[in-house]
Amino acid sequence: MLENRLLEIIIIALVVMVLFGAKRLPDTARSLGKSLRILKAESRAGRDEAVQQEQAAKQAEPPVLLRAEATPVRETPAPVSEPAAKETTR
Repeated sequence: MLENRLLEIIIIALVVMVLFGAKRLPDTARSLGKSLRILKAESRAGRDEAVQQEQAAKQAEPPVLLRAEATPVRETPAPVSEPAAKETTR
């Protein structure tokens, strides 16, 4: 299995050498390295920004209060008020 992988890598390297030529290969590799560094830096910056936004959102949210169980509401009858005594003026 290792032999197959090694053979594949050698074939890929030969194809690259033929396509780009021996003179342009170092420049191409350098350019590829710079591109990968830029991509890595940008992805890290995006990830950091997403984490900061998530933390800011968590701080801005009000805490959620959960009720363990809903208790039934008992209706109590309205208090009975005594009729007001009529004033009699004679």
